[in-house]
Amino acid sequence: MKRSIFSLPVFLLHALLLFLLPMMIESDNLIEKTCKKTPYYDLCVSSLQSNPQSSNTDVRGLASIMGNITLSDATNTLNYIQELINQTTDPELERPLTHCAELYISVVDYILPQAMEALANGHYGFAKYGISDAGEEAHSCEKKTSGLKLPLTEMNKVMQNLHDIAVAIINTLLNG
Repeated sequence: MKRSIFSLPVFLLHALLLFLLPMMIESDNLIEKTCKKTPYYDLCVSSLQSNPQSSNTDVRGLASIMGNITLSDATNTLNYIQELINQTTDPELERPLTHCAELYISVVDYILPQAMEALANGHYGFAKYGISDAGEEAHSCEKKTSGLKLPLTEMNKVMQNLHDIAVAIINTLLNG
């Protein structure tokens, strides 16, 4: 009986898929189950599934990933605010943007990194407090810049939504 040289690789690929498929389904189920407990299910699922580490972690890991996604978004928002400040010559626009930059600097440099460290150390209450504070800073920025017709409104909204998701996942940890 002749064997094809392709039969062994195909067999190994098939065996590997049979081994990995249940783990992939399990991780997707954990993401979906966790995200159902958040206020923005679709954003939660798409954010977590876009991170390869989410496929082999627990709820604490998902909270950490969402915290890092929130930090990345805050960093991007801060960079955008700084670009706007550098481009404007209007002091009426520069003042609220500078206020927002100061808020986001504290979020990016202090608040979220401390919250992430607390989360890593199992201090979920402090982590929740820090991430909640970051959401409040985004809300403060939005109040200061509303009516200025800037795309910053959408960025603040995304930041607040990511914060709400991260807090909901941490609540899952706090509630056991």
